[in-house]
This record gives sequence, structure tokens and C-alpha cells, in this order.
Amino acid sequence: MLSTLRPAARTALRQQQTVRLTAAANASTWASVKQGPPDAILGITEAFKKDSFKEKINLGAGTYRDDAGKPYVLPSVRAAESKLLDQKLDKEYAGITGVPSFTKHAALLAYTPESKAIKEDRVAITQSISGTGALRIGGAFFERHYPHGKTIYIPTPSWANHKAVFSDAGLEVKPYKYYNKDTIGLDFEGMISDLKSIPNNSIVLLHACAHNPTGVDPTQEQWREISKVVKEKQHYPFFDMAYQGFASGDTDKDAFPVRLFIEEGHGLALAQSFAKNMGLYGERVGAFSIVTDSAEEKARVDSQIKILVRPLYSNPPINGARIASEILSNPELNKQWLGEVKGMADRIIKMRALLKKNLEDLGSKHNWDHITNQIGMFAYTGLSPEQMDQLAKEHSVYATRDGRISVSGITNANVKRLAESIHKVTS
Repeated sequence: MLSTLRPAARTALRQQQTVRLTAAANASTWASVKQGPPDAILGITEAFKKDSFKEKINLGAGTYRDDAGKPYVLPSVRAAESKLLDQKLDKEYAGITGVPSFTKHAALLAYTPESKAIKEDRVAITQSISGTGALRIGGAFFERHYPHGKTIYIPTPSWANHKAVFSDAGLEVKPYKYYNKDTIGLDFEGMISDLKSIPNNSIVLLHACAHNPTGVDPTQEQWREISKVVKEKQHYPFFDMAYQGFASGDTDKDAFPVRLFIEEGHGLALAQSFAKNMGLYGERVGAFSIVTDSAEEKARVDSQIKILVRPLYSNPPINGARIASEILSNPELNKQWLGEVKGMADRIIKMRALLKKNLEDLGSKHNWDHITNQIGMFAYTGLSPEQMDQLAKEHSVYATRDGRISVSGITNANVKRLAESIHKVTS
């Protein structure tokens, strides 16, 4: 083509080609990477920080705060840290599945020493990077080894990260009914109907207690019905237990569904977190376990979990696991910790009651029973996205647009103003 052009035209064309080649050579390797959406919770935190109003309220973060609105380090954690420091332990690597004393006691906390699964040595367990890491290991294990499909069903709504974690692990994520917007409670009939209609042998994610984000849990009788349907359909239950003890103040009560399912002969997987109930947020302490059919099967499952973990992060951090292990294994510290967990749960329960009372005292015509009927760190208020926007813009009250509030952000000092703000946007 160049040979048919005049000299001037050939020169111009060569210059254009040179410009394009130079531009291509100078383009960034990552020029095609798209801007991702901002994290909803971090966006709330940023907006809260920029607000100059002295009486602003942050109800977005999912971390416990004391009645002064400050981060709380449990005294039992401080005591455990002190004991560990006195021991002058080394900083050698943990094994692939973590600190053995931690995984042992994490399993005992979840299942109890009397559990058949524990007595028969059928629990394959690994330390994880908190609850999120436990879910990720579980998702990868199911994707690689579950023989009945690569789909997991999660409740609607569910913790926002559930879908992201399982999708990244290679599973297809589908919903089942859970929350009823009209009653601001559990859609039990819809849940049972969906569990009956989805394909047999489906993987089903269940929140053990303090459902995130709604705070709506099934009753013990409803759990029995759920267990019955799951067994009839041969579904595989995967429990996420991020709030054991932190929900009701009783670690045994909060673990009821997990233990019920084992008693009724289910195999199951479990993700545990010690972020909330021990306040070990930044230590990232968790565990993933599978209840198998035999000790021999446990050994095979355990070997495959190690194969998954090794290329992910090789082995987990030791400090937080040692703290948790010290608290769980030391009788005096364990008793102290259980009292502190109950204290945190009781404060949240008290804040729920105070918020409801203040709203009623203001003459609100709405029924706020759901505030005290729900449980755990989060409450679904029933407020619309527009009302939540109004709370932020006009009253400096920050939370997610779906109406979820973190109850731990409520204090004796701000509950009255919070109730007044909610009353104004709902009247």
C-alpha cells in the first residue's frame, strides 16, 4: 500500500503509525482496569469523619463499642496477653492448620466435649483468617470436592461479603427467602418453601445466631423444622457462626442450631469467628471445620484442607490464636470471659430496649417491637433508603441505606437524640 502513495503521503502515514505504536508502548499495563465501587461501610465512616457536628452518631461499623462509644478490649484478653508475654514464647510458624491448642478448644466451644462428633474424632478443623477466611476455605473446599454441584444458597438478605467470598471461590450463589419486609421479621414459610423447592443435595448457608444484617433468628422450634427439611432434601448445611455468645450472652444457647443438626445426624461445615465475642477484630482469629462420618474420613478431609491452605497463605498468624486458646483453656479466664461476653450482649439488649422506649415516649405511631425482638449487633429498623439518607443529611446519624443499624453504636448519651431523629423522619 505504501508503494502506491506519494512520498509526502507515505511520510505522513509512517508518522501516524509511529505515534500509534509509541502511544501503545507508553500505555500503562493497567490502563484497562476499571474503577471499582466504594465499600458501603467505609463510605459511611468517611462521611461520619467529615461531619463537624459534635453530636453525630455512627451506626454503620460492625464493631463493639462501650457506653462511651469507644473501642473495648476485654479484660480477659488483656490478662491472657500478659500471661503469654510472661511465657516468652517463640515466634515460629504455626502448622498449616494453625495453633493446635486453639483449634482444639474452638471445636469444643462450638460442639461441646459431649458431642458425638468430638468423642468419635470426626471433626476436621483448621485455624483461619477470622470468619471471612473460614468461609473462603469452605467455599474453596466445596468447589473442589463437593460431588453434588457448585451452587450455594444463601438467605435474602445476607452479609454482603457472603456472595463475594463464595463467588470468588468459584461457587454459583443463589438466594432463598429469609426476611419479610412487611413484618420486619422472619419469612419462615418462604424459607421452608424455598428449602423444599431447591434441588436435592444443595449447599445451604445458615446463620447460626444473630443473623447479619437483620438480627432476625429462627426460634428453636423453627430450627427443628429447618433441620427436618434439610435432612429430607439431603441438603448440606454450612453454618456461619460469627457471634457465638455475643448474641444472647450465652455461648451454649447461641450454638443451639449447630449442635441440634449434629444430634439429628447431619454432616455439616462451620465457620467460626472470634472477632466479636473476644473483641479480637484485628487479630483475625477464626476456624473452619467439617463434621465427617468417621475418623478415617476426617483424616482425608484434613489432608485436602491443608492442600487448599498451603498456597493461599501457608499458615495462619499465632498471636490472636494463642490469646483465644489461653482464654478458652484456662478455667479462671474462661469464666471471666463468659461474664464479659454476657456483659457486652446485655448492653446491646439494653440499648435496644432504650431506643424502643424513647420512640414510644415520643408518641411514635409505629410499632417498634422488632427492635427488641431482633438479636445481636445489628437491627433492621424498617426505614427506607430515603429515610436513612434524611437521617444522615439532616440529623448526622450514619448507617447503611438498607435501614440496618449497629446497635453497639447506641449509648446512654445518644439514644434520646437518635430516637428523636428517627421519629422525625418517620412521622
